[in-house]
Amino acid sequence: MSNRNLKQEFISLIEKHQGIIHKVSRMYCDKEECRRDLFQDILVQLWQSFSSFNHKSKFSTWMYRVALNTAIAQFRKDKKNNEDLTPDVPVNVPEEESFKEKEDRINLVHKAINKLSKAEKAIIILYMDDYSYEEISEISGLTISNVGVKINRIKAKLQKILKELEYGL
Repeated sequence: MSNRNLKQEFISLIEKHQGIIHKVSRMYCDKEECRRDLFQDILVQLWQSFSSFNHKSKFSTWMYRVALNTAIAQFRKDKKNNEDLTPDVPVNVPEEESFKEKEDRINLVHKAINKLSKAEKAIIILYMDDYSYEEISEISGLTISNVGVKINRIKAKLQKILKELEYGL
């Protein structure tokens, strides 16, 4: 494949799946500047790794793996800015009461997810995006059975954290 065709394929795939990069950037960075930087770092890493994409898995699965690995690597590299690498919690104040309750619940879930380790965050994000255990296994490098165990433990941990946040336990 020519370099021009490779670039076109890459651009097309990025345009189709850019939501993944935005999601990972939002989950790992609180500040807009940090999100933009992480977004760019992920794009660079995706481009540098694109020639190694072997089409054995879905592009989105491979993209998630690269994006999460890049976010985690950036977190490790930049320990002094750890406070910038936390999920963005929506601050909109909706007009409808029922919508406000949903937003409050979403905020609470974001806060709970923020208390997880980076690896746990990565797994639960994929799970919440309806990736199969097999796909999560492929992205994370864990065995399928270990993915199931980790997801169950993360769910239990999130329930405990949510109770603590809701009831101050």
